[in-house]
Amino acid sequence: MKVEANIQKTETVNKVMGIKEWSLIVILSILWGGSFFFVGVAVKEMPPLSIVLCRVALASIILLVVVYLKGDKMPSSPGLWGAFIIMGALNNLIPFSLIVWGQTHIESGIASILNAATPIFSVVLAHFLTREERLTTNRVSGVAIGWLGVAVLIGIESLRGFGVEVIGQIAVLGATLSYAFAAIYGRRFKGISPLIVATGMLCGSTIMMTPFTLLIERPWNLSPSSTSLIAIFGLAAISTSLAYIIYFRVLATAGATNLLLVTFLIPLSAILLGVMVLGEQLGWNAFVGMGLIFVGLIAIDGRLLKRFKPKENIWYFEI
Repeated sequence: MKVEANIQKTETVNKVMGIKEWSLIVILSILWGGSFFFVGVAVKEMPPLSIVLCRVALASIILLVVVYLKGDKMPSSPGLWGAFIIMGALNNLIPFSLIVWGQTHIESGIASILNAATPIFSVVLAHFLTREERLTTNRVSGVAIGWLGVAVLIGIESLRGFGVEVIGQIAVLGATLSYAFAAIYGRRFKGISPLIVATGMLCGSTIMMTPFTLLIERPWNLSPSSTSLIAIFGLAAISTSLAYIIYFRVLATAGATNLLLVTFLIPLSAILLGVMVLGEQLGWNAFVGMGLIFVGLIAIDGRLLKRFKPKENIWYFEI
């Protein structure tokens, strides 16, 4: 979940989406859902930090090329680059590392479902850290239902043993919390091109990741197979760089509010890829938990509920 961090609040109403916008949102959900699949392949042979470093470094190079091909320039302000580094930590370094490590212990489908809980954290943090977005009845209900879904997904019986699988799930939830903080922090970039913000964020992530990865994991000693290398390339080029480019297009044509719909679709593609290619098997609690999280997101979003809200009848009396 990494989407909300760079959304600029440029609209006050929902835009109507056509077939083109819906198609882009479906494609975007597949690209982001594919990230859990690519990680599921790569973690079998590569350690977490090395995967994250390869992802952000290659993606930053690709987006830098896109920036300069468009005729744009990266900013030179030290203060802005400091903000990019903080944003990179909240939206890339911390969540990417936690998700990759978590996927060493849990299935990619479970990770994607837990990642869908990001908006649940976001609305709670926004209530306490901003003045504009307060908790409403719908949002409180959505948060409660969403957390019920998370509880069903993890399972009460799992907490009794509290093994590495539960720790892996908690790690992914920690990633969603980091994404939520990034969504709040990212508001300071209003007025700056989202492409510039994303590129600067990924460059900042690369700067931070490099010394830690070289010191802790010594990646020069790794000898990954061609399958893992292809997965890393797909993770960086397809699920990060290409996904961001499509994201910018959807943001411009459909608006920030409609991008929330991607959250509903990402687990579906991740689960399908995990089951069909990686041979993962998910229990009943995964699907029930996903359903409850989706219901919570619908309540938080509120648009679908408004369609079913009964219209007020106005009675006129003639005297």
